[in-house]
Amino acid sequence: MRTALGLRAHSGWAALVAVAGTIDAPQIMERRRIIIGNLKQPYHAAAELPFAKGEALVQNAIESSRALAVEAITAAVKALRAQGHEVAGCGVLLGSGKPLPALEKILASHALIHTAEGELFREVLVYAARQCGLPVTGVREKSLDAASLRRISSLRIGPPWTQDQKYATVAAFQALG
Repeated sequence: MRTALGLRAHSGWAALVAVAGTIDAPQIMERRRIIIGNLKQPYHAAAELPFAKGEALVQNAIESSRALAVEAITAAVKALRAQGHEVAGCGVLLGSGKPLPALEKILASHALIHTAEGELFREVLVYAARQCGLPVTGVREKSLDAASLRRISSLRIGPPWTQDQKYATVAAFQALG
């Protein structure tokens, strides 16, 4: 069965949902929380350090988060394929897409620190999905279709059926196309 993953990032973790079918006749194949970071707020931690050490900390956080995300997505894809599913793509929820300034400016602004951390974990998911050979569909969270969200929200799925999972489900269906 043709299946897609949907992912919604948070600081150090993400909601992962695997779907099949259509938005009007959805099948939720799997949903889980995956760990994608050993350090939940690397930019916050980096801001407290001399710049060179902070820069190294951020780079290490990116590399370790990528490895964790690749491991988690690989495991999900492997489990789905073992059940006979063809994992055809991955929808990743994205932020506004505004470019970030240089690291020095990020670390000097608390608001930019929060923005950078969100971008870091979203980019980690995109990177990991591509490393797993999945086509990635980036879905701007603010552009999610309200009717699709209502349809997915009305599904009778046992707890937890969180907002993260619902948004990830809509993104997965966009990736299934």
